[in-house]
Amino acid sequence: MLSVSQLLGCVLAVALSICWRSIINVYASPLRTLLGPPSPSLFYGNARQVCQASSNVRTTRLWTQKYGSNIFCRWLFMIPCLWTADPVAIRHILHSGSYGKPWEARISAARVAGDSVLVAEGEATLLWCSLTLTASSFTEGEKHHGQRTILNPAFGPAQIRQLMDIFLDKSAELRDIWLDEITASGGSVRMDVVDPLKKMTLDVIGLACFGYHLEALNARGSPNELNQAFYRIFLATPPISILRIIKDYLPFLDLFPNKRTMAIRDARATMRRIGTQLIEEKKAAIMRERSDSSGQLDKKDLPGKDLLTLLIKANMATNLPENQRLSDEEVLSLAGHETTSTAAAWCLFALTQSPRVQDKLREELLGLGTDSPTMDDIASLPYLEWVIRETLRLHAPVAFTLRTALKDDVIPVSEPIVDRNGNTQHEIRIAKGNRAIFSILAVHHSTSIWGDDALEFRPERWENPPEALSTIPGVWGHLLTFAGGPHACIGYRFSIAELKVLLFTLVRAFEFELAVDPADITCVGMFTRRPAVDGELNKGTQLPLLVRPYVAS
Repeated sequence: MLSVSQLLGCVLAVALSICWRSIINVYASPLRTLLGPPSPSLFYGNARQVCQASSNVRTTRLWTQKYGSNIFCRWLFMIPCLWTADPVAIRHILHSGSYGKPWEARISAARVAGDSVLVAEGEATLLWCSLTLTASSFTEGEKHHGQRTILNPAFGPAQIRQLMDIFLDKSAELRDIWLDEITASGGSVRMDVVDPLKKMTLDVIGLACFGYHLEALNARGSPNELNQAFYRIFLATPPISILRIIKDYLPFLDLFPNKRTMAIRDARATMRRIGTQLIEEKKAAIMRERSDSSGQLDKKDLPGKDLLTLLIKANMATNLPENQRLSDEEVLSLAGHETTSTAAAWCLFALTQSPRVQDKLREELLGLGTDSPTMDDIASLPYLEWVIRETLRLHAPVAFTLRTALKDDVIPVSEPIVDRNGNTQHEIRIAKGNRAIFSILAVHHSTSIWGDDALEFRPERWENPPEALSTIPGVWGHLLTFAGGPHACIGYRFSIAELKVLLFTLVRAFEFELAVDPADITCVGMFTRRPAVDGELNKGTQLPLLVRPYVAS
């Protein structure tokens, strides 16, 4: 018989063998035959180049010009990685089901969102979504499907139509605050528009998602507790560093939390406490209002105006399958407002760089003849649609999306690839555990898709968009802003409707001019590209504009 030491030795040998085979499978990757940039770091690989917001545009242009649309690079710890701007390859990655969010990124996201649909889907652009849930009783695939089943009605066209009054009221509130500031200053004012835009979109989230007045725009008295929690959650993401990566890979190190970890922990506790109270209040109100004499509640009951009420009704319905039902603890009140405000800021920046476009847009908006348009009125404004599409193309708030291959796979490509050995490849082989990055910026800036003026802000291109546009697998507008496939951003209609109403209200009321040299506008962030001023990066995200009331000539 084997002794204890021999048995332990056999177990250790088997474990080491499995680990070694896993390492060999990952690092002996078929991706290595592709051309690509050298790795500047044995620890970071090319990750810092990919994540650096201020140089994203320059990096994507350099790589595509030198190596093509499918490139071999290295992720953290030198893990082989496919960097792609090929729409055919991206479509496969989005739709095949063979790719998920890397576990290190899932841990990082879970610090903020918990075990939510954001984590389940593994899609960076889900930060656009306005509500996420937890569903710990599901496996990853079942969890994602179950969460989407419950959430889909909350983000459908009918529900967004009911939220138009909230979008209009909060946009008008921001407009009036700016008008008061301008009047007090004597005709025009220099302001950083990022902070008030963030407050406006945060207020919209509070009312539209939870029926809760956050009062971020027009705080009265002591600061709102939930407002403060949101602010702490969405503080600027710290730069990529060895310490941050180690903490993401080794979550038990949270036993020794840093300042940011403690702030997020406290904010989540506040949000959970207030969210639980809101859920109990809404459940009681729903039962009083909707239940019949037998206490039954049907899934088809009319929805409440806020999305949380609709979600609770769906979850309480007696005809909801048990495998789709969530416990109260699994309803996590977390919203993503920052990328909507970032998109609005980039849109105002783009309008300052093209006064002709700003005037043309304002002319269309003023032609509507009402301060309170319906959803159908907003849909009847084609130039507004083009301006928003062009902004989300040229200034995509999210630069790239990271995935990991869940199994060995073969990825189709749009055209043959000549590898580093001079051989022609008609497909890309990727090993389980390898990373795949699809560059949203590179696709949106591709001259082969958009033409030689791809880096110009020209909304008119959307009147007759290029045929190559059909290859981009986006869920909205033939753009990757909201991704595509089963993991596409579920809240894209919410974001677009809110953005349209916000621009409708502000551009009708004001003229905008950049208050600094355009060459000084840069980006900060990693996944999310936020505007900042070169030389003032210590101030974080900002966009200084000169704002004055529009006066018809």
